[in-house]
Amino acid sequence: MTPPMRTLGESLHVSAISLGCMSMSSGYGPAGDTSEMVAVIRGAVERGVTFFDTAQVYGPFTNEELVGEALEPVRDQVVIATKFGWELSSGEGRGLDSRPETIRRTVDDSLRRLRVETIDLLYQHRVDPNVPIEDVAATVKDLIAAGKVRHFGLSEAGVGTIRRAHAVQPVTALQSEYSLWWREPEDEIMPVLEELGIGFVPFSPLGKGFLTGAIDETTEFTSGDFRNTIPRFAPEARQTNRAFVELLETIAARKGATPAQIALAWLLAQRPWIVPIPGTTKTHRVEENIAAAELELTPEDLGEIEEAQLSAEGARYGEASQRMVDR
Repeated sequence: MTPPMRTLGESLHVSAISLGCMSMSSGYGPAGDTSEMVAVIRGAVERGVTFFDTAQVYGPFTNEELVGEALEPVRDQVVIATKFGWELSSGEGRGLDSRPETIRRTVDDSLRRLRVETIDLLYQHRVDPNVPIEDVAATVKDLIAAGKVRHFGLSEAGVGTIRRAHAVQPVTALQSEYSLWWREPEDEIMPVLEELGIGFVPFSPLGKGFLTGAIDETTEFTSGDFRNTIPRFAPEARQTNRAFVELLETIAARKGATPAQIALAWLLAQRPWIVPIPGTTKTHRVEENIAAAELELTPEDLGEIEEAQLSAEGARYGEASQRMVDR
């Protein structure tokens, strides 16, 4: 089964279900075995996934190297997105840094690690309050003119930042968290994306794994798993948030699907320019996620989700991460 295609911005054509690669190297505990992760990425390509997401800070650096190794033999079949915006000169994240000289230097490093001549989509990972967004957009515009980048993106950017950046260099896509249990972008962000013709790439479309139904209040995460720091994953919050899973399970049973597939199908039903990037380290999960693109939710299904009026318990980020979200 091959997922259908969607368009981000004016002209970036990608598979409707794509692959976030962060969890293969960082964030969710120990990094996966490189050869196994290469096989998962190449298996995704064989199954029709064309859009792969990484970032300099994942690892740091090791995820870009992994993605570069995996996709080098099929470079002409895929779209690769990466991100800049951190001070990583010591090999670890030391805060935001989107100064033009840092962008130019680290993009050259990303090109080398990714084994490409051009980055298809380059995001600012988080808005840097110390650097005017116009300077960031102008720097990426220069990189596009130089042939090092094709498209410009933002991540977790607010409405004002999006408009100001887009006026300097058209923004192809915004990547921000969006799922059934985090719907804040619907209020202000999505109308602006629609107005400006900017695509939306939701990260954590499965609620960092929670919406799959595989996590309950007794689940224990490894010491390196960042979900240990997220209030929404506190045991008491998980117990309350099981209401989301129960709703998804009800609809999934009716559709002969899984809760994860319903959660992804719901996202795809919101707008034709939304492309979720669920992460996984397993090929059978890639197949499960791809199949969600063929799943049609009826108006009754969608209405049932709205009528439930579910609200998640607990903040989606710890305090330090929340401070880096531009609103």
